[in-house]
Amino acid sequence: MPEIIEIPVELTHFKLPEAVQERLQVLLDRQDTGETLTQAEQREAEGLVELTEFFSLLHLRSHRINTSNK
Repeated sequence: MPEIIEIPVELTHFKLPEAVQERLQVLLDRQDTGETLTQAEQREAEGLVELTEFFSLLHLRSHRINTSNK
């Protein structure tokens, strides 16, 4: 039987602050232009991408659950 994990509603609507999103965009743009990021910048970018993907997944799953319950 699958375990049910309750997710606080507030968390499903959470988005990264605009400054954090802008920082990620700067890092990705630099990388896209061929500029080599430092190891610290690479880890920062990877962490921010993972965080963004995690919150997107939470939002999508919450939306799917809410849609199926209607």
